Amino acid sequence: MAYTFNYEHIGGATRVKLQTGEDIRHLGELDQKKWTVLSCPASGLEISDESLKLMDLDADGQLRVNEVIRTADWLCANLKDPNTLFAGEAKVKVADLVDEALAATAAKVDPESITLEQLDAFVAAIEVAADAAPEAPYAADVMAAYKAKKDEYTAYFEQEKLQKIGLAVIAEDTPKPGMKEAEFVKMGQSIDAYEAAAAAVAEKNAAAVAAAKDEFTPLRKLLLLSRDFITLLRNFVTLEIFYNKDINDKAIFQAGKLVIDQRICHLCVCVNDMAKQDAQASQSGMFLIYCDCVSRKQAKTMKIVTAVTIGEIKNLREGKNAVFYDRQGNDYDATITKVIDNPISIQQAFWSPYRKFAQWVTDLINKSASEKNDKAFADMTANAEAKLNQPADAAVDAPEKKSAFDIAKFAGIFAAIGMALGYIGAFLTDLAKGVSSMQWWQLILAIVGILLVISGPAMILAAIKLRRRNLAPILNANGWAINADSIVNIPFGATLTEQVQYPLLSGQKKPLSKCAKWWIAIAVIVAVVLLVVVFLALKNGQCPIQLFCK
Repeated sequence: MAYTFNYEHIGGATRVKLQTGEDIRHLGELDQKKWTVLSCPASGLEISDESLKLMDLDADGQLRVNEVIRTADWLCANLKDPNTLFAGEAKVKVADLVDEALAATAAKVDPESITLEQLDAFVAAIEVAADAAPEAPYAADVMAAYKAKKDEYTAYFEQEKLQKIGLAVIAEDTPKPGMKEAEFVKMGQSIDAYEAAAAAVAEKNAAAVAAAKDEFTPLRKLLLLSRDFITLLRNFVTLEIFYNKDINDKAIFQAGKLVIDQRICHLCVCVNDMAKQDAQASQSGMFLIYCDCVSRKQAKTMKIVTAVTIGEIKNLREGKNAVFYDRQGNDYDATITKVIDNPISIQQAFWSPYRKFAQWVTDLINKSASEKNDKAFADMTANAEAKLNQPADAAVDAPEKKSAFDIAKFAGIFAAIGMALGYIGAFLTDLAKGVSSMQWWQLILAIVGILLVISGPAMILAAIKLRRRNLAPILNANGWAINADSIVNIPFGATLTEQVQYPLLSGQKKPLSKCAKWWIAIAVIVAVVLLVVVFLALKNGQCPIQLFCK
């Protein structure tokens, strides 16, 4: 009979819910189509690289479904109660070990239960308790001097023998050992014997330590995976940890947090391949900023992509600086290098047409001013060069030519201007007649309708995109194989970004605010008066422009 899993709807998809050790024991029976992730990198995640390598059975740098299943089978074969894996601790009870040899090994460390720290300390103690090396016959500096001069001294004694029979002459600068040849030979024999004995002891100790490590390797693997395997499952079979609203419980792909523009962004992912991000990230539908991060303390650099899910975006532009903190609390100087513009909220989308129009007008004015400035500078330069190159007598004799006034050309211009003003006047007159027939509440509804016509499409499009924001393209571009949508809807997105919240400052004076209050009051009064005048004019069937021109 097939094993029955439980399911839940989370993150825009139905996913299996891992609750018991039996779920882990039957993981191989779960249809692969129901896994959230099919493959992920076996390094660079917020899990011990040592644990990831233990699960990467073919050592190709990618962790796949079949390797996760085989790891689950190995753990369940060695643990009597796989429910203990849900604790996520590097700790096992000796009585919970299936294999007797493994239990006997664990009992050498502690007869009841063993932790990773205890195991590492026990193996380190084996190294400390190794056999002591033999006592050296001479001081270390004496033996070093002997080794450095051995060849020279041996050559000296050979020359000395030849000198005695008249076959050699020893030069004055030849090093002299200060001892007899027999003493020199005896010293060499003692040093050679010591080094041989020391090497034998070192080899014996190394073999003992290697044997101990081999003996404890399966137990160390079991302890590491007891701590990290359930975390991997909750980021691989499902994305349970990511959809946990506790911001302190982060997914293994969340690299840290970015503090920028009075908010903290928690959905930060390290970028492995920028070209793949360029090709896929825009499909996420999220407002993304890419940052280059530099840690001077650690002499380390990294690139991250961050999703901004609440707040305004007017200050989030290339070149803006921020601070990034990794999961270990190390700080980095961060600079925005790229922005992918998508809606953050419906409120922000309401103002987007006006913001884009204002930006278009600003760019148009800047472009026009720049072109006119360049043209004026070019004309001035050309005139100056012409005058400098003009012969001296030509400047005196050449009469200045004056262009004749072309009345026909200007008549056409005046006619066009008059026609345009006529159209504008007719439009305003028709508008005044239409408004004059409205009640005040109808006028308000008309204004609201106009605003909705302008902002409505942007708001509708934003609502659709916000409901369909998807993390999968970002992870796919980072070497993951995501098998199901990972939706970041509006409520969940609000948990991924913290925005500044200030207390109410009642009764406190704000520096330099007195003048600002006066200007605000004056502006409000003027605006109200203008609105009243315009409304009265329209009510009486008059054009507001004509009213002000009287």
